[in-house]
Amino acid sequence: MLNVYGLKNCDTCRKALSWLQSENIAHQFFDIRKDGFTETDLKRWLAALGHEQLINRRGTSWRNLDAAVQESLSEKTAAALVLTEPALMKRPIFDDGNKFVICGFKAEQQDALKSL
Repeated sequence: MLNVYGLKNCDTCRKALSWLQSENIAHQFFDIRKDGFTETDLKRWLAALGHEQLINRRGTSWRNLDAAVQESLSEKTAAALVLTEPALMKRPIFDDGNKFVICGFKAEQQDALKSL
């Protein structure tokens, strides 16, 4: 089963969930603020995507960070930041719990999801 991590009020997450349903792709949604995620999940996402791809630099959460924190971002600091402020992650994150991890919902991610 495909796990989808995001925010219930995120437009992109809602579009992704609607699309998954229309494509008959079995999935389970986890709201990262309400349901959370494990540190193990985060480590797997960072290993698969890297912190540059996982961190959403266009969102309000990023803009609200101190400039010094933004400039000193590394893999280690990214993990700590995301654990305290989950909305810093790009959304949605698709994870099969094994080796398949992607984030975002553009055409290339949709193609990857269809290949599952």
